[in-house]
Amino acid sequence: MESRTSLVRLLHEARRDIAAARERDPSAAGVGALGMLAAWPGVQAILAHRIAHALHRAGVPLLPRAIAYAARALTGIEIHHAAQVGEGLFIDHGSGVVIGETAIIGEDVTLYQGVTLGGAGFETGKRHPTVQDNVTIGSGAKLLGPIEIGHGAKIGANSVVVRDVPPNSTVVGVPGHPVRIDGLRVEGPDTDWIHLPDPIADAIRGLSERVADLERMVVELGGTPPARDPENVHQLRPVQGRNPAGG
Repeated sequence: MESRTSLVRLLHEARRDIAAARERDPSAAGVGALGMLAAWPGVQAILAHRIAHALHRAGVPLLPRAIAYAARALTGIEIHHAAQVGEGLFIDHGSGVVIGETAIIGEDVTLYQGVTLGGAGFETGKRHPTVQDNVTIGSGAKLLGPIEIGHGAKIGANSVVVRDVPPNSTVVGVPGHPVRIDGLRVEGPDTDWIHLPDPIADAIRGLSERVADLERMVVELGGTPPARDPENVHQLRPVQGRNPAGG
């Protein structure tokens, strides 16, 4: 009876994973479940993990690790057989994705190519991130250590996150830090990676404006006018073109 229950749960999770890939990947439009199982590495890696994890929970030796190794060789995605993965995970492209042994992933999470949920040292126990529901993690982002990523958070591409992330926040940078919390965004994956806030550009822009103010004060006090026009401050990140997310 227990094995039958495990099989039913596995089939349910597989259907959710395929549905998640179809919803979030525009190239999957019109592709059936068999086609996605045959040609989507992210779907293949997640299914293999679910089988390996079920065997691991049942106490089967060696085989879970062998399945995880074979899935990594086939898909380029490494998911430790002991990692806890919720339903509706979508791994887009996926090459180079690494999910560590004690990682916990909630429901409806989206990971892009090159994401690492890794450890930060040689400690034992819980040493990998916990990712809550509806989180989106951009290409190349590294989440290190037993940190917690809050519900609905968005991690910018190539960010390195080593501290907890508040729910519904946007994190960018190295090291990663929140630049927007409880911003206006729809529930679910947000694929606009172009129009992320840039805290470094904002800080430099603020300094430029301050320098311009000081130069104007010098002129007003009878000092020598600056060699350049204090108003001529170039925008550091002009936003041009349409929204790549379709907005």
